[in-house]
Amino acid sequence: MRNTLLQVLAALACTLAACAEVVPVSDFSLEKVRDLPEKKNRIRNEFLYIASYSNVIRGENLKIVLSYALLSSQITGKWFMTGFATNAQWFVNHKDSMKMGTSMLVPTEGGDLDLSYANLNADGTCWRMTHLAKKTDTPGRFTFHSQAWNNDNDMRFVDVVYDDYAVIHTIKTKEGTSEILNKLYSRTPEVSEVLKQKFTQFCLDTGILADNIAILPKNEECPEA
Repeated sequence: MRNTLLQVLAALACTLAACAEVVPVSDFSLEKVRDLPEKKNRIRNEFLYIASYSNVIRGENLKIVLSYALLSSQITGKWFMTGFATNAQWFVNHKDSMKMGTSMLVPTEGGDLDLSYANLNADGTCWRMTHLAKKTDTPGRFTFHSQAWNNDNDMRFVDVVYDDYAVIHTIKTKEGTSEILNKLYSRTPEVSEVLKQKFTQFCLDTGILADNIAILPKNEECPEA
């Protein structure tokens, strides 16, 4: 009964999060983003978007700070999918067998984002999937429809250090029901304890149950397609 109640509350929290209004800063300029000089060290986001929603589980108001200054030249390349968190039932059923995979992010000339995923299965075969995420009026926010899962995806880069890690928050909607999926991407298979804690806390704040937050074990990579 307790687990069922928690799942209901978590689902309600996800629904509220999906309906949250994202408000850009008043002086945001896309030209300023394009003109930012390249930096050799870590580049952090300079524009903030605030989404407020009611945290049902904690019974308090919570504000998610979404950072968006997505530079295409910085996000490009291979990322390791090191963290995965969702209350979706398929994940609950299979999380113990999941391992680290890789993602290739390639911006298009029009500002969209090509996404390619690869994960080596236990039998040596490779699971692959691709999406073309379409840009929105909000930099760092993309949308796409998944043919495989038959759902609509609202994907947001909520925290990015371009040579280190990225936290991606996706609202998945199918037949009027929304679920939250948070992913932790890293440039290497190694994840620091600080980053693990940061990702875990973000997941808890967005309604993911603690048992459904996974730092994925290392895995061999799929050969290039």
